[in-house]
Amino acid sequence: MGTTTMGVKLDDATRERIKSAASRIDRTPHWLIKQAIFNYLEKLENNETLPELPALLSGAANESDDASEPTEEPYQPFLEFAEQILPQSVSRAAITAAWRRPETDAVPMLLEQARLPQPLGEQAHKLAYQLAEKLRNQKTASGRAGIVQSLLQEFSLSSQEGVALMCLAEALLRIPDKATRDALIRDKISNGNWQSHIGRSPSLFVNAATWGLLFTGKLVSTHNETSLSRSLNRIIGKSGEPLIRKGVDMAMRLMGEQFVTGETIAEALANARKLEEKGFRYSYDMLGEAALTAADAQAYMVSYQQAIHAIGKASNGRGIYEGPGISIKLSALHPRYSRAQYDRVMEELYPRLKSLTLLARQYDIGINIDAEEADRLEISLDLLEKLCFEPELAGWNGIGFVIQAYQKRCPFVIDYLIDLATRSRRRLMIRLVKGAYWIAKLNARRWKVSKAIRYTPARFTPTSPTSPARRSCWRCRT
Repeated sequence: MGTTTMGVKLDDATRERIKSAASRIDRTPHWLIKQAIFNYLEKLENNETLPELPALLSGAANESDDASEPTEEPYQPFLEFAEQILPQSVSRAAITAAWRRPETDAVPMLLEQARLPQPLGEQAHKLAYQLAEKLRNQKTASGRAGIVQSLLQEFSLSSQEGVALMCLAEALLRIPDKATRDALIRDKISNGNWQSHIGRSPSLFVNAATWGLLFTGKLVSTHNETSLSRSLNRIIGKSGEPLIRKGVDMAMRLMGEQFVTGETIAEALANARKLEEKGFRYSYDMLGEAALTAADAQAYMVSYQQAIHAIGKASNGRGIYEGPGISIKLSALHPRYSRAQYDRVMEELYPRLKSLTLLARQYDIGINIDAEEADRLEISLDLLEKLCFEPELAGWNGIGFVIQAYQKRCPFVIDYLIDLATRSRRRLMIRLVKGAYWIAKLNARRWKVSKAIRYTPARFTPTSPTSPARRSCWRCRT
């Protein structure tokens, strides 16, 4: 059975020969085919004698004499995209190949590579135990901070209720009107299992919040009212629900203030000062969605420039490791950040990315390219590689990249970044984050494919970056 490679139809035997030859020289089949095309084209342009041409030309002449009507070439709608595909390096090809790698192949490798030698394993366990014990024995803070701590201890982020609370905490701070806030509260808490949390926390505030969430959720999700539940829901619906929703709103705003450092960059820098004195380091980003229009992208560009100026002045020469940094979202800098608009991205978005990076270098603060949706990873890596080889950024180690561990490609992305750092003769700042499970689950329902690119049991995700991270740290030390 024939297959098509770079627009050329090949039988399976020829395809295997090309693949075998390419692997011997540590290149991809696409690269080898392209080199062969260039070589043959150069011979034609130099008028070299090629033995196969006379036979081909005579055969073509005979065919033209016999043909009564000219034949039309078949329409190939995606040929233009295929011609844009560049040969991949071995490390980039490994990333692409792992896009939907079977979990049965991926997980055993991770488990094997994640095992620590006995002394290191014991040290890690001891340190983790000490940290957990110290945090558990730490006196609960008073005031607003204590309220937030109690809420977080009761509603784990691994539970459905905890995720809903975090969604509310972030979103409510950005919703100005009451009607939309009420609608969001009703939507997020209607399916929460709030009954299981009643009476479990010693904090009166947490239990009161639990009852409020339970009652408000009941009003939304329960339609078959019976006996006492029907009476209780009716009373709350007539008079108590607005007050309960107001309490939920206030609780979520308290939590939002705990996780959102400030509504402006100046406020965030001021609020972070105390923890910076204790040794904490901050990388700031702006809460917001992707740009939908050119005007949105320009507004984000201006905001990022202002933020870099503010962070750079606050850093006061501390450098990329000791001072604060910034994370930028590439989809905020261009309204069409996708593979289908590759040329536009390189021509329009890349100059903005380069400009922001050069500005960050002036202040010597770190700048991280933030994680995006899974289908944007490859184009983000293309932009990163181009940035790393800019002559104006040579010798500067302030460029960073954020990787989501829930993707099966994560270990191979880290291997590629190690290779990129070696080739560009620089250090790269690598930040590992778990990734957005709930977004992946929603996408799985919509597109039926997302489970293939991420680890299905969430417990495998923390294992994903362990071995590559150890290799990257070792490479940095050597």
